[in-house]
Amino acid sequence: MVSRMRDGAAAATESSAPDPLAARDPLAAAKTKVLLVDDDDAVRNAFRRVLESRGYRVRACRSGAEALSCMGSGEFDALVSDVRMPGMSGLALLRAVREHDLDLPVILLTGNPDFESAAQAAQYGAFQYLIKPIESEQLGQIIEHAANVGRMARVKRAYVAEFESGTFRVGQRTAIGGVFARALGSLYVAYQPIVAVGDHGVFAHELLIKSDDPDWSEPAAVLKAAERLGRVSELGAAVRQLAASGIRGKDSLLFVNLHARDLEDEALYQATAPLTAVASRVVLEITERASLEYIRDLRERVARLRALGFQIALDDLGAGYAGLTSFALLEPEFVKLDSELISEIHLSAMKRKIVCSLVTLCHDMGKRLIGAGVEKVEEAAVLRDLGCDYVQGPLFVEANTNVASSALPPISPK
Repeated sequence: MVSRMRDGAAAATESSAPDPLAARDPLAAAKTKVLLVDDDDAVRNAFRRVLESRGYRVRACRSGAEALSCMGSGEFDALVSDVRMPGMSGLALLRAVREHDLDLPVILLTGNPDFESAAQAAQYGAFQYLIKPIESEQLGQIIEHAANVGRMARVKRAYVAEFESGTFRVGQRTAIGGVFARALGSLYVAYQPIVAVGDHGVFAHELLIKSDDPDWSEPAAVLKAAERLGRVSELGAAVRQLAASGIRGKDSLLFVNLHARDLEDEALYQATAPLTAVASRVVLEITERASLEYIRDLRERVARLRALGFQIALDDLGAGYAGLTSFALLEPEFVKLDSELISEIHLSAMKRKIVCSLVTLCHDMGKRLIGAGVEKVEEAAVLRDLGCDYVQGPLFVEANTNVASSALPPISPK
């Protein structure tokens, strides 16, 4: 492999023909930073000279570990690596890169191609899998194209909400899967109080997912990734395990969010499941943002959960798929109003009329109502005047649950 690569590198440096790349766009090339990785000094130095002669800014490394260290101290537009290297191979380097960067184009070079390494390269989203020897002009063209594609991907990512698209680019599913697995290990929980409208005493707590991983600081990003990867049940199991551990330190009820797809996980109904032992103190929140339409035997599944001792809450009423049909499907003990209905409710007569109707409906059916996402004293005052049973949100953080009811100005729902 080394001799063949040296031949290719020598051919690249000895060629006296004009290189069309040199005249293409020297300013663009000068802005392109290439990370070059090869354990063979002669090969690495030859290709470095070739690329630098064309205006590329090259950082050359002799090992995968050194390359990863370089990536930690700067950004690159493309990575070019040999496949077979001692220690960390080019494929192992590709996998490690994808743990942190989904957009960096990685070009792999090999003098001994085989189906297995080519398949792995494709699986982890290599930009190109090239066979040595390779002409310098061809490599330069590929690097130029790769750098442009990488820049476009970064711009797109900067302006599109995390995982808002329903599709993955080639290789992205596996890459995200690796990052998602890491995120699962970094999960922890926080608790948001749910307080009584009358005296603001803590009635219950809602369990909220948090992550130490900065790439997954928002719970919505973790959930979206789980949905895209088909790993909702894995995420749900991890959350329920954390909830079972956390409830030991709480005297109140604990509200735990349940994705609609969690209802299809048989582990949820097992007598030995983590939450089953404390089921009488757990309220399972099922969001109305996720469709319940496709869950088979839904009524039977909900009945099984109640038989174990769980109570049910319908979350996000006023948003999502099913509307009031969810009442009939779930027959919840608690109903949570969507935060969009609560936001600025003191300024919207229409919102007050809607919530007033929902309060009447829920109380007629024996359901207790929770106003979620309360941020302002005025919002809490409206919910109190409308007859809402409980409230929660940033206004009622643990240290501030003693906000006096008298501090809430009376607002008539007009």
